Amino acid sequence: MRTYRTLFPLLLLASIALAQHADRLDRERAQVMLQEVANDVRTHYYDPKLHGVDWDARVRDAKQKIAGAGSSGELPLQIAALFESLNDSHTAFYPPRDPIAPEYGFRFQPIGNRCFVTQVRPRSDAEARGLRPGDEILSINDFSATRESLDNMLYVVNVLLPQSRLHLELRDPTGHVRHADVAIEIRQAHMADLDDMTGRDAQRLRLESEDHQRRNRVGEMQYGNDLLVIKFPQFTAANADALSGDLRAAHDVRTVILDLRGNPGGEETALQATLANFFDHEVPLATRVTRTGEKKLTVAGSRQNGYAGKLIVLVDSHSASAAELFARVIQLEKRGTVLGDRTSGSVMEAEYFDHTTGINPVFHYGAMVSIADLIMSDGKSLEHTGVLPDQLIVPSPDDLAANRDPVLARATELANVNLTPEAAAKLFPFEWPMR
Repeated sequence: MRTYRTLFPLLLLASIALAQHADRLDRERAQVMLQEVANDVRTHYYDPKLHGVDWDARVRDAKQKIAGAGSSGELPLQIAALFESLNDSHTAFYPPRDPIAPEYGFRFQPIGNRCFVTQVRPRSDAEARGLRPGDEILSINDFSATRESLDNMLYVVNVLLPQSRLHLELRDPTGHVRHADVAIEIRQAHMADLDDMTGRDAQRLRLESEDHQRRNRVGEMQYGNDLLVIKFPQFTAANADALSGDLRAAHDVRTVILDLRGNPGGEETALQATLANFFDHEVPLATRVTRTGEKKLTVAGSRQNGYAGKLIVLVDSHSASAAELFARVIQLEKRGTVLGDRTSGSVMEAEYFDHTTGINPVFHYGAMVSIADLIMSDGKSLEHTGVLPDQLIVPSPDDLAANRDPVLARATELANVNLTPEAAAKLFPFEWPMR
């Protein structure tokens, strides 16, 4: 089984074998893209020394490899491999492609150091192929599925080389190992301005927007004056306002559980507004380190309306960016207890730099570039390390198969409410996006 450290070299070989022949125009276009996005990194990356990487030498190497490329699929991979040399969670190359929206029909994530199926969509090809929550994913397309490799693999199959099928090696909770080929449902994503769209396309875009808002709204469940459980799926201004309202209405509740599992982060101002609800004084957030200097970020605190009760924060491997910053500030300020799995370790500030190629049609490509690192008050960055919970609790394969939530159940136990894992899993059921 291949590991993530061999991912790009082996994909280059695969692209040579499978992709169309690269002609002179393909290579010239790739050379232009290489120079544009390499200059984005050279100009904007937060560390002007690029972690000691000889960027110019690596760019020259990529240029030579593009000049000698025999397949069109090799071209974006050479640029992606250049970016991968920085080992930065937020810095990546995005090649020109028709916008697509892949739907796997199942959800999966690292739990501990292994990868598990967590949800399977009813009536999907994944369900037909026998995938079940609790199945451990041993490999995806013959690459070992681990916490360290997963982001790279998803970047490849979603961005660089979109796939129509995934070949999975699975192990069920009984230990039985099997293989499954799962079809990926691909459809065009809508990128046009809403004002320029008519008919069904405009209606579908509106429905998708409403569906996204529905799945990312704040959820809450209160148990008298003992406990308020808040599901906080993303750091947005609307969600920060909703949480502040919930806390004002329940300021006498003894314990608040804030569930940040699956929260990918979001807006810095929303993070600061959310944190302010739990402090009555100014606290440090982080030090932003850019190529031009450092700036200390703080949270003002809510002196009149802050929540003063017990706080428990839940995180998992999909808690990223602002969610990780929130959890770590709570730990460092000794404001509450963090439960769950180690977080993503994807904590940088990044900016996307857009470019275009072609005339009719015009294709967009670009680079996501980290413009700042964030150093916590203990002098450490969360990049690649994440937040280690005060109590490390993860669901077992049997828990996933039986739809049990031992993490939330343990949190309610600490709040003297004691929900069973089965009851805890039903508080905020998973919602699939619309097709």
